[in-house]
Amino acid sequence: MLFQFSPLIEAGIAAGKYAPVMSSGVPIGLARDVATGQFVAHAQGLINTVGMPLNPLISPIQLLSSGAQMYQTHRGFQAVQQGLQCLQASVGVLQATTAVIGVGVAAGVALSAVNLYHTLKLRKAVERLEINVENGFIDLKQVLKDQEREIIQLIEEVAQDIKFEQHRLILVKAYGLFTKALDRLRSALYLQDLSRRNAEIDAARGMLFEALADYTNPQLLEEISAPGILRRAECAWGIEQTIIATYQMQGELSVVGDRLESLQGKIRQDTVKLVESLETEDELDFLFPEISRIRHHDLVVIESWQTQNDWIKSLPSEDLKLLQSADFSQTDIPPNASQQESQLMLSEPLELSLYKDLQEKSHPGSLRDQLLFMMDSNLRQNAESYISQQASLLGHETLALSNLQIASHLTIANLYWYFK
Repeated sequence: MLFQFSPLIEAGIAAGKYAPVMSSGVPIGLARDVATGQFVAHAQGLINTVGMPLNPLISPIQLLSSGAQMYQTHRGFQAVQQGLQCLQASVGVLQATTAVIGVGVAAGVALSAVNLYHTLKLRKAVERLEINVENGFIDLKQVLKDQEREIIQLIEEVAQDIKFEQHRLILVKAYGLFTKALDRLRSALYLQDLSRRNAEIDAARGMLFEALADYTNPQLLEEISAPGILRRAECAWGIEQTIIATYQMQGELSVVGDRLESLQGKIRQDTVKLVESLETEDELDFLFPEISRIRHHDLVVIESWQTQNDWIKSLPSEDLKLLQSADFSQTDIPPNASQQESQLMLSEPLELSLYKDLQEKSHPGSLRDQLLFMMDSNLRQNAESYISQQASLLGHETLALSNLQIASHLTIANLYWYFK
């Protein structure tokens, strides 16, 4: 992962005046004056391990920047406010798309209407207040009015489904709790009295835990297809990050680190379980790009958040004072940032085009396994061992374990199915 700074800071880094701050060799998104040791800038953007600008589906990048800025209260709280706004938009859109997916096996045309690309566009429209989220749902018939008549008909059928109505009522209640908790947090950040602020944050966190219990309610997961379960899980992950943000507001860095680590494991476990439960190719077509986005964007942000949190927790008091007095005025978002993001949203997400390319090169079962390997390296190791054993029996010396370990997920999955 690579952090991007403002042009002025980047020029200073190139000249050796500034240096990116590292934690055990991992960048954390801060730059420091080489001569004075002063912290001079926070990163403006991030590029992930596959060279793509980060645009997570759920995880707000602002919460990452709020960690270091929390020692400059007004800046940290501003970043938290922005992060909460992004989380509210994400959870609202992700929940709203269940009105197309419904309960039971979702039709392929319905899944295509709310795939990764359309979901990202919907979220941006909500953030710009072009679309209203009421009680956690959007008027999808109006939003998707230009789509095929079949999709509009599916929305009408889902709306009349008694099982979905039961789910919808629970989701409406959960989203209501979520938004009320966010409003309470926003107000809490303006309180000057520390004890009153913490009491309000504690109360809001209690509401968030209650909302989380609704989103993870087993009743919501009964007779639902993998895409529907993914949407509910994504809402839960968003609320989990909001809960973590409340601990960050209170300076509970040990709790923040522990919960971030736990959340990463939960996302991986939940997605692996989902992939293993896939029943149709339509479901795989829906999940592959979306889980790929979560792996290469959301998990990168959460991991970076954890790295920065652990670094701050380990700082000596002298560096904490420097962080508190730092001037991050040169890290303001450039005026054209929103324009660049808008341009990015006009094009199809890279995950969708990469998936189409993989479809042409992969055994059908291989696609599913590639997704599993992406989220759980242990599953890939098992496949490598199986290939190595079978190749040895047939005299394929080039398929030694050392060569397999540096091969792509595509190669390993296809070889596995070849020998199977």
